[in-house]
Amino acid sequence: MKLLVIGGGGREHALAWRLAQSPRIQTVYLAPGNGGTALADNMQNLAISSTEELIAFAKQEKIAYTVVGPEAPLAAGMVDAFHSAGLKIFGPNKAAAQLESSKDYAKAFMVRHRIPTAAYQTFTDPEQAKTYITQKGAPIVVKADGLAAGKGVVVATDLVQAHEAIDMMLGDGSFGAAGARVVVEECLMGEEASFIVMSDGQHVLALATSQDHKRLKDEDQGPNTGGMGAYSPAPVITPALHNRIMREVINPTLAGMAKDGLPYTGFLYAGLMIGPGPDATRSLKVLEFNCRMGDPETQPIMMRIKNDLTEVFELAVNGRLDEASIEWDRRTALGVVMAAQDYPATPRTGDAIRIPDDTDECVIFHAGTRLDGTELKTSGGRVLCVTALGDSVKRAQATAYAAVAQTHFDGQQYRRDIGWRALPKGSA
Repeated sequence: MKLLVIGGGGREHALAWRLAQSPRIQTVYLAPGNGGTALADNMQNLAISSTEELIAFAKQEKIAYTVVGPEAPLAAGMVDAFHSAGLKIFGPNKAAAQLESSKDYAKAFMVRHRIPTAAYQTFTDPEQAKTYITQKGAPIVVKADGLAAGKGVVVATDLVQAHEAIDMMLGDGSFGAAGARVVVEECLMGEEASFIVMSDGQHVLALATSQDHKRLKDEDQGPNTGGMGAYSPAPVITPALHNRIMREVINPTLAGMAKDGLPYTGFLYAGLMIGPGPDATRSLKVLEFNCRMGDPETQPIMMRIKNDLTEVFELAVNGRLDEASIEWDRRTALGVVMAAQDYPATPRTGDAIRIPDDTDECVIFHAGTRLDGTELKTSGGRVLCVTALGDSVKRAQATAYAAVAQTHFDGQQYRRDIGWRALPKGSA
């Protein structure tokens, strides 16, 4: 069996790594892939990028199905094109992908279908946005409406910071088309968690829970990033809360999409803010929807899958997801992102990378890497995700950071507290 994974980040490396472990797999192709996937025995990077070229390749090589990793190809209609060509592909079509590609669309959808979320207003005029912010006060959240690679959100702690975010998005064009509109919403307090499911349009399969660390620095300080680390499972999501999330968020979202004439297929990621208190009454609100798996959440989630993931995707692309199940390793998986110098603003590239070998307990997933001859070098902001399994969060954390200590590239930066929320107080 030959498979195609679209993308070149850590999420796609992790997906391809898990799929390639199936005895059914001959080759997992990646478009474009990265330095890590270029080094793998049963993975192959492709130097083609257009949807038309990828469709021709999938037909020529008899690709069983394609899995789309990042959001941009989904928003551009890759799934629609593959379906039109008679090819099997896992992901939402362009219209359904608006749940991520337009925050204004997503917020209006949630209000329309009574899915809990923060109060908001959408603006195209900077002065109107600033007036609204001044009326509401800080802290307040400013979001670019379109896709901004996980960096189009500013959690402003004061009015000056909020007004600067409006100027950056609506004023100077820093975010291009993504910032032509902004969503301004109330700042929710609590603990964040990532809840990801697979859907085939009729059936749903929940993946293991996880928690991302968005801020650049320890103790959740510094600017927002695409994600500096994650772990799975997330203890904040208890079995009772899991049931509430399915009942109050996931099922109404999928039913709402179907009611709107857009039956949803693919990964659906709900970024949640969970308030304090008993599970039955604590507040539960959606911060955002993504139409793909999270990065770096994918890396620890893939580490915990024990059965053949190729069979799960095969059932999903054939509308039989109700027959699928995933066997989860009971251990915790924890991933530490190592980022380039000056990330997230202007990451430096071209630095040589030294990494240890993978082990059964620790795998280093590549993101911003490339091969320069035989030398591995940095090529993006988030470079690696060092991911480990352990019998507890603390043990997984210790194993991951031991591997981080053996990894090096000039200018590297990483958080030293990934998983801190799941550790007993005083044990970090």
